[in-house]
Amino acid sequence: MRQSRRMSFLESLTNVAVGYGVAVTAQIAVFPLFGLHVPLADNLMIGAIFTAISILRSYTLRRIFEEIRVRKVWS
Repeated sequence: MRQSRRMSFLESLTNVAVGYGVAVTAQIAVFPLFGLHVPLADNLMIGAIFTAISILRSYTLRRIFEEIRVRKVWS
């Protein structure tokens, strides 16, 4: 059974939403080690930008691999 585009997108969103929290927490912990002192609002915005990029990347890769599976290119 094929995974629908909607479910692919929902899976990607869920994955990235969890990753967003991890990323922002990591930024808050790691940036100061490199002498970067970023306000929380900026950390949240940086995380949001990378989250949007990650959603698009994850969705695109999911659709590519689903197409490969359906076509059985790698039998």
